Amino acid sequence: MDFFEANKDILLFAGAAAVKVLIFLNAIMGFTALLTLAERKVSALMQDRIGPNRASVFGLALNGLFHPVADGIKMVFKEDFVPGRAEKLLFTLAPFFALVPVLALFAVIPFGDHVMIFGYKFDLLIADLPLGLFFVLALSGLAIYGVFLGGWASKNNFALLGAMRGAAQMISYEVVLGLTLVGLLMIYGSAGLQDMVRAQGRLLFGFLPAWGIIYQPFAFILFLTAAIAENKRTPFDLVEGESEIIGYFMEYSSMRFATFMFAEFVEIILVSMLAATLFFGGWQVPYLYDPGFIFPGGQTLPLNHYIVAAMQVGAFAAKTIFFSWLMLVIRWTLPRFRFDQLMNLCWKTLLPLALLNILITGAVMLALGKI
Repeated sequence: MDFFEANKDILLFAGAAAVKVLIFLNAIMGFTALLTLAERKVSALMQDRIGPNRASVFGLALNGLFHPVADGIKMVFKEDFVPGRAEKLLFTLAPFFALVPVLALFAVIPFGDHVMIFGYKFDLLIADLPLGLFFVLALSGLAIYGVFLGGWASKNNFALLGAMRGAAQMISYEVVLGLTLVGLLMIYGSAGLQDMVRAQGRLLFGFLPAWGIIYQPFAFILFLTAAIAENKRTPFDLVEGESEIIGYFMEYSSMRFATFMFAEFVEIILVSMLAATLFFGGWQVPYLYDPGFIFPGGQTLPLNHYIVAAMQVGAFAAKTIFFSWLMLVIRWTLPRFRFDQLMNLCWKTLLPLALLNILITGAVMLALGKI
């Protein structure tokens, strides 16, 4: 009993962290499953079709809502085949190298400010790292190992070719992705994602939210382009050929294949959350603070603390859903690049523009006396 009394605060916050992990992980898993359905529904909308609508429970189809469940059951019962020539250990581990780093990145993304429970303050993120942005960039690079090992360990020339393309593409666009965010680091003066979101709660000229998109609109375009390319989504899906059923995961089946596909959709959510966090205020709602709404004219609308927290979490979720939808629409509207065009776009266009953006940001800050 004395042990629990002496370590009450540590145990309380450890328990809170575990609860946040479970809630956030389950929310991500559920949203990812729905995103697989949304992918096909957006595809059907673009092609003037109905889309998946046949899976039902007791005759209740709900316009295809049960299709993600049917997909999961199908994947579980498919044959788990390992080629005889494959490097079996690495072949087995590769899907997890692709998925686990992506899931770990959600730990540093704030989905709200804080809540007060029994007099204790709990931040609405799992790990408030002072270098959270660098953590994101470092860990996202580890997903490259999953792609390359998946192709190499298969001992298949076509899978290896897709893996080499994927590794080259991800490494190249990782460089651009990091450079597009340097301007925000210079402006906000912090690499902590929660600090950057709180800084976006300020007002410019007394009425304009100081969101990242206001400071760095050009960097946002570069960031979104590089993020989609690193995620290997159309129009940058050069690591696979869907019509030929070929790519770095061509030898995978059952849940191993599903893990690769699941990781891709989880990355969509991650990119959407990062776009919302860095450029669109994260959980910030214009003029909404802990006491309630405080408008530029001085008018106030007091709100309960828990209502404010719920509105902030809801705003963050809405922004994430919007960017996820945008990435699905982009897939079904833009044609694919050739691989040489993809690499030329990175090294000859996006990289110089990202460096130019850093130069202009520094020059403006120097002129305004912010350095």
